Amino acid sequence: MSALSLVALVSLVVAVSAQQLDAHPPQQQHRHWAQICSGNPANKIRGCDRYGCGHFGADRKGGKGKHGGVDVICADGATVYAPFSGQLSGPIRFFHNGNAIDDGVQIQGSGYCVKLVCIHPIRYHGQIQRGQQLGRMLPMQKVFPGIISHIHVENCDHSDPTHVLTPVVPPFPQEDGRWAALCSGNPTNEIRGCDRYGCGYYGAPRRNGKGKHVGVDVICADGATVYAPFSGELSGPIKIFHNGNAIDDGVQIRGAGFCVKLVCIHPIRYHGRISKGQILGKMLPMQRVFPGITSHIHVENCNHSDPTSNLERGKGQRE
Repeated sequence: MSALSLVALVSLVVAVSAQQLDAHPPQQQHRHWAQICSGNPANKIRGCDRYGCGHFGADRKGGKGKHGGVDVICADGATVYAPFSGQLSGPIRFFHNGNAIDDGVQIQGSGYCVKLVCIHPIRYHGQIQRGQQLGRMLPMQKVFPGIISHIHVENCDHSDPTHVLTPVVPPFPQEDGRWAALCSGNPTNEIRGCDRYGCGYYGAPRRNGKGKHVGVDVICADGATVYAPFSGELSGPIKIFHNGNAIDDGVQIRGAGFCVKLVCIHPIRYHGRISKGQILGKMLPMQRVFPGITSHIHVENCNHSDPTSNLERGKGQRE
């Protein structure tokens, strides 16, 4: 074969390959979808509430079959993003009754096809890129008061999308074992001593013999600024009194090898990432509920272990 013929053959092969790629583009090199909703970087799936459960295959109310999708938690009005690059089409009407959440869109591309429902997209047609703003979450609480607001995510072939819903989120860096100051005015995380309501150290007896203290009480004046002890992911709210009193609020932080609940504070938000030492919220008015107590943040490890070793030693800490 002459050199000229060989060049012509190679050119033909390249041209054919290019045409095949145009007709059948390779799947996107992402095994997991991007974050779908602001405030939910891990695409956390709705648990169970009085309306039902959010996992794939969950029973529907009234025995009406199984859940054909997955419900990704998303606060009303939150920003919604494209999980992968593809072509938009719609609108998608799920309820067919014109209620406040009867809207959605389909995305097809990158080897996937999915319907995202209960959102209002910025447009129903055209191309969209992975991670690009897609629209906003509609007001689900107007239609289902008390439900865990969510985006209904349904594969076009009705298969389970759960395995692709975990985005690759950079892990929080491991930090030194000592936490940052939790409360302004208490740079050493001094622990509450004993007052007429009880003591603040881990394992202290509770009043009327009701078990042991499973946390540590870090002194914090009412209204003081509260800071994140380490970097992590927020979740909440955390309610320990369940009576709606003035201090029945809090938040959980998980990351950097730790998981802790901070209670009797009002956080600036209940979801999203936070960095060590960043403002987390403010101390609630404990004196209104327990007059004369040493106001404090209740600090409780998620596994109920003793968090004292991560806090500076202070008054009230047993030797």
